[in-house]
Amino acid sequence: MYMKPPVYMPEVFCGKIRHVMSNYTEYEGLKIAYDITGLQEEDAPAAVILQGWGTSYRLYDSVANLIGDRFKVIRFDLPGFGDSEEPSESWDVSGYADFTVRFLKELGITEAMFIGHSYGGRIIIRMASSDDLQIAVTRIILIDSAGVLPVRTPAQLRKQKRYKLLKKLFDNKLIYFLFDEIIDDWKNRQGSEDYKRATPIMRTTLVKAVNEDLTPLLSKIKQDTLLVWGENDTATPIRDAHIMEDNIPNCGLAVIPGTGHFSYAENPALFAQIINAYLDSPEDPDERSGR
Repeated sequence: MYMKPPVYMPEVFCGKIRHVMSNYTEYEGLKIAYDITGLQEEDAPAAVILQGWGTSYRLYDSVANLIGDRFKVIRFDLPGFGDSEEPSESWDVSGYADFTVRFLKELGITEAMFIGHSYGGRIIIRMASSDDLQIAVTRIILIDSAGVLPVRTPAQLRKQKRYKLLKKLFDNKLIYFLFDEIIDDWKNRQGSEDYKRATPIMRTTLVKAVNEDLTPLLSKIKQDTLLVWGENDTATPIRDAHIMEDNIPNCGLAVIPGTGHFSYAENPALFAQIINAYLDSPEDPDERSGR
């Protein structure tokens, strides 16, 4: 793996300019931005933080700093996220999970605790439920994780049906030739803000993710798992947290009142208390319960 020298990038912080060091590596033909902080001893326990959709790994600086005195902390921008190049074709969640394992092994990581926010949680669920995972997962922390299909209202179902009918009509080459500007304008107004901001390849990647229900995989997760959730999360509502809590065997849920999808950043003090209490507790759930 060819490692490029660190690149210093300016970032606005509290009205001032500070410099943030980004490391890059060429891996499998893609430029990948990554960072390794915290403990630097070769045998230090590792923790991997996986990002939410469309974010930069630097959005999780506070989480990395929180656990940096306990772990070697590895973060990287997934292909197509942040400062990393996007793949030549769209990937599903399994594709990102496989890439994550390969990339971590290239970095020399064979065992780690995994922390995932939103889309990053999808990847961890895929990894931890695998029967032949090539990396050891010690503990899991899922923050406002995605992975459970939303319950759609009758109005949303009607809107979805109407969209599919119009899309099929507009995909007709003759109709598109006659009304291309109108159709292009209609297409640009469809979908979520994440979808609108994404490139064509990443749009397809997002569609693959949101249409995949990972609920059947939850019972296969054997690792000790902590769920941290924003009480008012609308992107991945608290209902999803309860489904995960009910289906993951060794699982606990901590709800942060008054916060949304970025609960860790909206109430960092309470988030820190939750994480420190969890990491100070025994890894074996039987030991925690006194059995």
